[in-house]
Amino acid sequence: MTALRPERETDASYGDQSYGASGALGDWDALGAAGSVGTGGAAGAGGAARQGSYAGSYGGSYEESYEGLYDEPYRSARVLDDETMALRLPEPPSSPESEPRGASRAAVASSGSSANDPAVGGRAARRKAAKRRGGRHGGGREAVPAGTPEPGRPLSRVEARRQARLRKPSPGVIASRAIGEVFITTGVLMLLFVTYQLWWTNVRANAQAGSETHQLQDDWASGKRNPGVFEPGQGFAILHIPKLDVVAPIAEGVSTEKVLNKGMVGHYGEAPLKTAMPDAKTGNFGLAAHRNTHGEPFRYINRLKPGDAVVVETQDTYFVYKVTSTLPVTSPTNTSVLDPVPRGSGFTRPGRYITLTTCTPEFTSKYRLVVWGKMVEERPRSKGKPDALIEQG
Repeated sequence: MTALRPERETDASYGDQSYGASGALGDWDALGAAGSVGTGGAAGAGGAARQGSYAGSYGGSYEESYEGLYDEPYRSARVLDDETMALRLPEPPSSPESEPRGASRAAVASSGSSANDPAVGGRAARRKAAKRRGGRHGGGREAVPAGTPEPGRPLSRVEARRQARLRKPSPGVIASRAIGEVFITTGVLMLLFVTYQLWWTNVRANAQAGSETHQLQDDWASGKRNPGVFEPGQGFAILHIPKLDVVAPIAEGVSTEKVLNKGMVGHYGEAPLKTAMPDAKTGNFGLAAHRNTHGEPFRYINRLKPGDAVVVETQDTYFVYKVTSTLPVTSPTNTSVLDPVPRGSGFTRPGRYITLTTCTPEFTSKYRLVVWGKMVEERPRSKGKPDALIEQG
């Protein structure tokens, strides 16, 4: 910006002498005087006019402007260089008649200095000002992603495509979403299945078993059912276990769908596991039922102890048994527990026995739990309930 200032040809430094002394400006003034002498009135007048124009344009002589700038370089308020500021910021268009030339340059210089001038003061002050603006190198300013359109401006076709690609999920995201949805759906289905097995099957089976019990009692009271051979799935007796508070109908057969899943107790009455009826003179009355789900009438038979009562109620007789022994675990293929004289029961000769079988451990069907009992009383219904049921009531 100082290229428009004439250079000095002397070796004196800026601090040693002023621009008014011998040097560039002194020679310049001398040259003007020589021109006025050597070339006549025109040249002399031109030199004087140029000198006057420079003095008027820059607000005074060279000596006054440069002495003020270099004598106090670190004063608190910087002296504006009108010439430099005018060259940095173009002069706004205005009519020459509206305002003088010097006034327009001063206005432009003042506006430029207020907008672009750094903080006044030393290096520490400039650093503080830079920190307030966001750091020396602009590190504190929030970075704007490349390609982000300005707000309020319509998107170009390239920008619209780029944003559409960014909004579109990648194949990995789609796959992870699909796997997550599969896992969630599987978990919900498993929860519903567990709820169905552990709760709803019991509700439905208890309702069906209760209905069958009441139906049997009503038929016995009206004489609709007579003792004899029963069809598979047909109820013919009621089982009472007072200690466990169990009252469940006994149906012919051990079919899962027709008998056990309906909350009823099944009688082993079909070959090859055919067992005796309770009114037989000798034999083993074999029964089976669920331990878990579907009414679970035999869930707690493992709590039965020797001497606990088990009562079988038929149309005209109560058959009372007492528990004698228990086999906690055996194989599902061990059918000898249903023999007329059950193996492992402790019985040694024919008699009137009862066998209760169910799955073990709970919620599995890997093994079987067996409870044996021996008949101790046969009481006609006309004589009333046996003592075991009266104590229960």
